[in-house]
Amino acid sequence: MTADTGSTVPRRQLGRHLRRLREEARMTIKAAADALEWSTPKIWRIESGATSMRSLDAEAMCRVYGASPEITEALMGLAKETKGRGWWHSYGDAIPEWFELYVGLEAAAARLRKYEAQLIPGLLQTKAYATNVYQVARPDMATEEINRSVALRLGRQALLTRTAPRAPQVDILLDEAALRRGVDAEQLGHLVTVSRQPNVTLRVLPFGADLYRANLTNGAFTILDFEHGSEPSIIYSDGLTGALYLEKPAEVEAYEAVWSTTENKALSEAQSRKLIASIAEEKT
Repeated sequence: MTADTGSTVPRRQLGRHLRRLREEARMTIKAAADALEWSTPKIWRIESGATSMRSLDAEAMCRVYGASPEITEALMGLAKETKGRGWWHSYGDAIPEWFELYVGLEAAAARLRKYEAQLIPGLLQTKAYATNVYQVARPDMATEEINRSVALRLGRQALLTRTAPRAPQVDILLDEAALRRGVDAEQLGHLVTVSRQPNVTLRVLPFGADLYRANLTNGAFTILDFEHGSEPSIIYSDGLTGALYLEKPAEVEAYEAVWSTTENKALSEAQSRKLIASIAEEKT
């Protein structure tokens, strides 16, 4: 795997295959752990894609589950891909464990759909704005820690212009409130510039719009879609101390419906840029 995408997707793919083999063998997690002489948390972490694997461990699991030689060979090969490290790993403890999974998924996604009501999305933030966000949200953070967190956030933005793998399509719905609170003219100008990239759409939900469904949910969310079904679509929503990852079909469908109806309330791309430019003029 490349430093751009890391090992998140291979880990999750391997975990799903191994879980399916275990279930087809009609073994519980405890029974599998006993047979392998492992702990049950280790089996759970493997099946949830939370850890890398040695090919020999994948082979042992396949043997216990009665997998065919062909499947065993394929999963041993996939296990080797789980060792890949993304560029973000160099930031170490600047990334909370619950957010590291998202960074890997974001890097591997073919399309990102983001709704934000209060803040400029991280992928579109300037250094000054991102720094202010951390200073307000985490007043206990040391300056050096803030600088590393901001550097990580700015590093994520490289996916917007990368060529290999191809940059994802990024569609953003942004409430007007996010454009007016703590946002300077530089940040607004940056939004206009980025919104002109061919793989980025930015549309604003103006104050004059009617109530819309996303505004009635629990806040910001991201829908991540992946190329060729390599991963099921995932809904991501974070908070101060953790994150929510939803991937059951019914959950994804519910957020898809919210996105669709909210999108219908937004200004066009051209109207959105005009509104952003006019707010920037007010701030200069």
